Amino acid sequence: MNLAELISHVQGMTAIAIGVIIGLGALGACLGIAIMGSKFLESAARQPELVPLLQGRMFLLAGLIDAAFIIGLAVALLFAFSNPLTAQVISNFGH
Repeated sequence: MNLAELISHVQGMTAIAIGVIIGLGALGACLGIAIMGSKFLESAARQPELVPLLQGRMFLLAGLIDAAFIIGLAVALLFAFSNPLTAQVISNFGH
């Protein structure tokens, strides 16, 4: 296997990994926020006097859930635009 084939293989596998990172991260964030929102509505219907307290906590948790997805997105963009794996392949292929 020559260098060009090896780099194209690494780039192809990286593209698949990027899709998995973004796809599963988005799926997890959507499910997490949906479940949390449904539980918030259930608890608000049962005890309306606690809505202000629960609403603040719900928005805090929504931000944390989205932050986890955005961190995964940043890692995926790192691999998409400045892939450290291809640099490692190039440096090891010469030896």
